[in-house]
Amino acid sequence: MLKYFFTVFAFLGLIVLAMAGFRGAKSTRPPIEIFPDMDRQPKVKAQTPSGFFANGSAARPPVDGSVPLGYTMPQQKPVDGEADASPYKKIIFSGAPDYTDTGKMGENWGTGLPFDVTPAVVGRGQERYGIYCAVCHGATGAGNGIAKQLGVATVQSLLQERIRVMSDGEIFNTITHGKNTMLGYGDRIQVPDRWAIIAYVRALQKSQGGATLSDVPEAGRAKLEAGQ
Repeated sequence: MLKYFFTVFAFLGLIVLAMAGFRGAKSTRPPIEIFPDMDRQPKVKAQTPSGFFANGSAARPPVDGSVPLGYTMPQQKPVDGEADASPYKKIIFSGAPDYTDTGKMGENWGTGLPFDVTPAVVGRGQERYGIYCAVCHGATGAGNGIAKQLGVATVQSLLQERIRVMSDGEIFNTITHGKNTMLGYGDRIQVPDRWAIIAYVRALQKSQGGATLSDVPEAGRAKLEAGQ
């Protein structure tokens, strides 16, 4: 019985091989591909005509006035002295060679945020941190986010001394372009939001050790001193 099985199996294998042919074999006819493995795909190629539409174009222009869902059309960057130039009034992505867009002062990484740090800025940073950063670095910045728990062993703690002393500009650059296994977020996090995240990370670092009485605002400092 087994003999007949192997005979039939070999016969069917020869039939399949004869029909499919060898990969790379030359012929004037198109090959029969049972599993093309996406070697050739129907797709739109830029500057290439397509037979899908009657006019030969490969894509349709968007309807006038249409805006992608969840997206606001970019506005002009606010300039110094412009009225209502809040960092969250307009969409701003990197595009200038200055410190705000690069994190560099000349050839060196700079330190300090390019706008005043207010509770609203820190709150915005906390929100953006929770969306983009906490999945890896954890809610407290200790590097114990869900990605670390699921096996991404290279996630760094933001509370370690190396990052505590790292300049703000270098952290901005890391958020923008990524580092090692961390991907860059320059195409999805606005420039002011990156700085707001940095402000929140600094607050996290101080909340997890390293804060001094001088870091407390004067009004709150007086209350702490009175309590002592």
